[in-house]
Amino acid sequence: MIARVSLDFAVGKEFDYLIPAELVSRIQVGARVKVPFGPREVLGAVTAIVDQSPHTNLRPITKVLAGQPPLTITVLKLARWISDYYCCPLETVLKTVLPEAVRHEEEGWKERLVVQAIPRAGNAAKLTTRQESILTAMEGQTEVPLQQLLQRARTTPATLRRMEELHLITITAGVVERDPYAHETIVPSQSLALNPEQASAFARICQAVDAAKSQTFLLHGVTGSGKTEVYLQAIAHALQQGKGAIVLVPEISLTPQTVERFKARFSSGPLQTMVAVLHSHLSAGERHDEWKKIRQGRARIVIGARSAIFAPVDSLGLVVVDEEHEYSYKQEEAPRYNARDVAVYRAQLENAVTVLGSATPSLESYYNAQQKKYSLLEMRLRADHAKMPIIRVVDMRAEARKEKGPPIFSLKLKEGITSRLEKGEQTMLFLNRRGYASSMQCPKCGYVAGCPNCSISLTYHRREQRLRCHICGHAQKAPTECPDTACKNPAIRFAGLGTEKIEETLHKLFPKARVARMDSDTLKRKEDYRRVLGDFKTGKTDILVGTQMIAKGLHFPNVTLVGIIHADLSLHMPDFRAGERTFQLLTQVAGRAGRGDVEGEVVVQAFTPFAPAIQYARRNDYTGFYDAEIEFRQQLMYPPLARAAIITLKSCHEDKVRFTADYVKVELQNGLKSIADLVVAGASPAPLLKAETFFRYQIMLRTRNMSALSKRMHPLLTAIKLPDDVSMVIDIDPVNLH
Repeated sequence: MIARVSLDFAVGKEFDYLIPAELVSRIQVGARVKVPFGPREVLGAVTAIVDQSPHTNLRPITKVLAGQPPLTITVLKLARWISDYYCCPLETVLKTVLPEAVRHEEEGWKERLVVQAIPRAGNAAKLTTRQESILTAMEGQTEVPLQQLLQRARTTPATLRRMEELHLITITAGVVERDPYAHETIVPSQSLALNPEQASAFARICQAVDAAKSQTFLLHGVTGSGKTEVYLQAIAHALQQGKGAIVLVPEISLTPQTVERFKARFSSGPLQTMVAVLHSHLSAGERHDEWKKIRQGRARIVIGARSAIFAPVDSLGLVVVDEEHEYSYKQEEAPRYNARDVAVYRAQLENAVTVLGSATPSLESYYNAQQKKYSLLEMRLRADHAKMPIIRVVDMRAEARKEKGPPIFSLKLKEGITSRLEKGEQTMLFLNRRGYASSMQCPKCGYVAGCPNCSISLTYHRREQRLRCHICGHAQKAPTECPDTACKNPAIRFAGLGTEKIEETLHKLFPKARVARMDSDTLKRKEDYRRVLGDFKTGKTDILVGTQMIAKGLHFPNVTLVGIIHADLSLHMPDFRAGERTFQLLTQVAGRAGRGDVEGEVVVQAFTPFAPAIQYARRNDYTGFYDAEIEFRQQLMYPPLARAAIITLKSCHEDKVRFTADYVKVELQNGLKSIADLVVAGASPAPLLKAETFFRYQIMLRTRNMSALSKRMHPLLTAIKLPDDVSMVIDIDPVNLH
């Protein structure tokens, strides 16, 4: 018998190995093995077992790693599909599918010493007072961690060793599980009564789960319509049928709040089950233990960011993708998969149901619903009869004329904040740009501080007095005068603004207000998310300023005012999705207001207030926006009417990368002639021409049949011999065109 093995490092193919007779019973597809490769031994995963091989002189497998195979057959099929569709080697996909913590040769459990009491016979020797107190401290527990017992009984290791010699206790090594939520106090919650719209959506999902046939639902519910309650009750129904569930959330910052709600619902009662959490802010040990809980079938519900879609849930019945429109579901390095699309494909493989939920669905998903590929469920009303917030758009051009320059806050927004502070209500302010000022420039000679590695200006961070590039991370000290030797103007100034400047201005305008900022500059450690949101939830913060991490999924009933500063910031990006992004962001941020008993108000500040995306968002008119946007996409054959792929070529030499890109385009046009509806655009400079010292040129391909294109394009591009200092990236279904 022969095993086909994918090794843990990128070589672009699988290798055949003989299965020794003594390992035949232990080798199965998905098992982790150690194999000889050249002069060394390496780890890999068995991807198939075959009867014959085209190769001779096969070497035998050295070792099968202990424990059950980490890769299930379904997840392996899913990995193969990702490899084919996203043009990526299988071993690269498997490194994403299996967390590093579970790929090691040795098991990664954390061990510690535990103490167990031995039942005493009737005529046992008399105990000392110290020994009696130690046994009393252990009452009611089968085993107690040694360190914990030493503290609880105020004793010494020598005393415990003496008790072990007298056969009163045993001291053995035991496994301790690392739980990232061990210190959280979870208060159990009960199911809420569903309104008619929620009940209708819930019934349709349950029907599909019971049929055990793959179906995809698009749950289009306005912000605050109670989508999470529908998810919770649908998962409870899946558990009753003996099935498991995966819940994807787009941001790690949303995970604590979501986990809290799910743990509260499933921590007690007849459907009590472990809820496992998978995301990048876990330590390696925590990730290992959470993953093992799932593989062993102890955790039936998994919550996490995009990689949680690979969790080895047995008998998967339901996959929920919350905020399905979010671009963070797309991975920006290989394998460049979109977790939303992978979720739909995995559910098809497992005959499971997928629920894609959003108040602002991606045009791709809504188009699929219009084409009857997905079933559309709509919830147009907020739960608990709460009203949608009033949205007011402020023309900042008029404000600038009044103030002799553009102010940060319009009069309307300042009055709104003052009113909320007086009433003890909370405010959220959103600006999708961190730092203090977006650029540093000299008004005399026109100098702008630019990044030496990228074609963008540096952002000024006032607290650390440094200029930073938000692309490559380059940082330098902020100059006190113009660096141009012919100028040396001391009146160099900052232009634009970021969240740091908003926070500083709030402290000046409202000195008594308690202000917190939430962006990647302030949230450095994994507990920072929980702390900032916890303080806001409990009313210790009056005003929360943040970037897009505060834009969605957060539920704070006391927030009655939301201010959106520079609402049209994303509108002028060189990307065909700019309008869609702006509409989604404004609608999502606006949805944080008025989720309690008091009606909410949203103040949208914009310099282009009559842009369609802003006006449709003001009226909360998704279908109107969709109809207008789809017409524009149709004319240019852009997604969702077709699918796109972008080939990006990079080099330190612009002439060389331009020439190579032109050559690659010709090769693609010649090699893919038979694909009828293919459009090849470019080669042209990327919107961000230079990033991290590399010049970048792009070729965009559009077709209605991406699977066929991927299959043909990957071998074609792999065969092209690129110059030494030119590299190429293939991105299928890109969400960013930078």
